Amino acid sequence: MRIAHVAPLMESVPPRLYGGTERIVSYLVEEMVALGHEVTLFASGDSVTTAELAPCSVTALRLDPSVRDVIPHYMLMLDQVRERMDEFDMIHFHIDHFHFPLVRPIAERTLTTLHGRQDLPDLRGLYFGFRDLPLVSISQAQRAPLAHANFVATVHHGIPAGLHRPVLAPRGNYLAFLGRISPEKRPDRAIRIARRSGIPLKIAAKVDKVDQEYFAREIEPLLCGPGVEFIGEINEWEKQEFLGEALGLLFPVDWPEPFGLVMIEAMACGTPVLAFRCGSVPEVVDDGVTGHIVDTEEEAVTALPGLLSLDRGAVRRRFEQRFTATRMAKDYVRVYRGLRRRATTVVRNQDRVTVQPDLVGDNGLTAHVD
Repeated sequence: MRIAHVAPLMESVPPRLYGGTERIVSYLVEEMVALGHEVTLFASGDSVTTAELAPCSVTALRLDPSVRDVIPHYMLMLDQVRERMDEFDMIHFHIDHFHFPLVRPIAERTLTTLHGRQDLPDLRGLYFGFRDLPLVSISQAQRAPLAHANFVATVHHGIPAGLHRPVLAPRGNYLAFLGRISPEKRPDRAIRIARRSGIPLKIAAKVDKVDQEYFAREIEPLLCGPGVEFIGEINEWEKQEFLGEALGLLFPVDWPEPFGLVMIEAMACGTPVLAFRCGSVPEVVDDGVTGHIVDTEEEAVTALPGLLSLDRGAVRRRFEQRFTATRMAKDYVRVYRGLRRRATTVVRNQDRVTVQPDLVGDNGLTAHVD
């Protein structure tokens, strides 16, 4: 198939440091190239890919100090996509909803993966108004607030099987927190849980501009006490040692987490996950196998000894069964083909058919296009 992927411009593909959506787009593109598809990536000019790169900005917008408003850059990118629409069998968007009005006439040749939270009130009318555009959720929990939206599948994220190696006997006597410093990620919970358990905590996280005040007011004072080390933002290659040598990953989120990529990155290293029951967590963590799911800090402290005794080899094996990038890419290709078959049927029958939502199984997608 001739496939276009349209990525966010905030980070390169893959990102140099933090950047969940751009990282997933990179894994997906590379796997589709490996599967023999003809792939074009619309992304920032500093992206690195084996696909054809269609550069839409010189560098990632977050790294360009001259950028004040990102919208003009996205408008220019979408104009590039418009000029080349006829070249592709499928155009897969990863940029929220910027493109909706543009691609409506070719809705049957598009797919939009929603990577963020979908429980915001303004989105309900948007997806109702554009209910002919096919959508993919990255967890069943993510789509719950939008029962009327045109979800055609749920496809769980995946990462390359060889990206991280399992560490069955970690040498680091610490718990890990990886991601962003923000109120919804609750690093304060992680610090309290670690201190109450008597196990050191290492925090590898970036602080966005919008969260700098929160970091200074709520988190920085907590770092002054014993047993907590703030490392800052780390890159992809540093994750292997950071996650692999950790006794466990703390994922104490307090928001409707759409997926939580760091959970499967830890599992790839054989590191079990202690996570709070929010959003996608019950879909990603197999309680008692790859980690434990809790509802309170008290439960988290109580659950830690059991977490540390889990079989790290079993954690890695479950990752291989459920969360590889190859599985993710094949799932998406099945969705593409289902949509293309439906488009052919619509043309042949001169009738409009609505794609019905699918169900997700343990291995990701249960492909189903009526």
